[in-house]
Amino acid sequence: MSKKLVGFSINAIVSCFVPNRRGSFRNQLINATAPQRNRSMENVSKVWLGPLPEDSPYVKPFRLYYVQNGVEKNWDLLKVHDSVAIILYNTTRQKLVLVRQFRPAVYHGVITSAQGNFDNVDLKSFPPSIGVTLELCAGIVDKSKSWIEIAREEVVEECGYDVPVERIEEVMVYRSGVGSSGAKQAMYYCEVTDADRVTSGGGVEDEIIEVVDLSLDEARRMIQKGAVNNSPPSCLMGLMWFFANKAPNCATSA
Repeated sequence: MSKKLVGFSINAIVSCFVPNRRGSFRNQLINATAPQRNRSMENVSKVWLGPLPEDSPYVKPFRLYYVQNGVEKNWDLLKVHDSVAIILYNTTRQKLVLVRQFRPAVYHGVITSAQGNFDNVDLKSFPPSIGVTLELCAGIVDKSKSWIEIAREEVVEECGYDVPVERIEEVMVYRSGVGSSGAKQAMYYCEVTDADRVTSGGGVEDEIIEVVDLSLDEARRMIQKGAVNNSPPSCLMGLMWFFANKAPNCATSA
């Protein structure tokens, strides 16, 4: 199912994955991810803005009114799906497993921060690479399944590791976008091995996701003082939790 919004993929707002319901889960992944290998996430030839369709199943803008200390106030909000995020650590390689993808919302944000608007965007001055992020494996809660089962499916869809839910550990539950959506997100941790890899990952349908094996030294540099990157807060928080609770004391970068 194509997911489009204001000229961009709906992934501008949330990580959304809608698996093909036909056939076995593993076979559907092999079939769905195979065509993605020859597609570039930075092959963006045109960008523009448009109105948000009222029937968008992913983003619902509205205004909330309330009375506080006798004063009527209001706040503009977005209703989005709750989500899961998974910290993955490959013990065979001693590498963290993250995903790289083009995020239209980040691309838009970088450009508007730089020039104040999104008018007549010059793709040479603002190449799509500035909208590419490094993130935890993640996805929205849009199925009638347990959250941990949804997390398991995201791990195999995005990163290609097929693991039972018994190996997935809940880390914490918190609220994201507290000024705009207040959506719930659950973070999980899972250790994988090369033997668990059943596909190359990459997402399903029209998703273009690159799996990235990150050394521990590279991950530490992402959260050191003064670091600047496009990763979302959940990813950086997940990396800090990993180093505080799970990182091998003797691990070395490769």
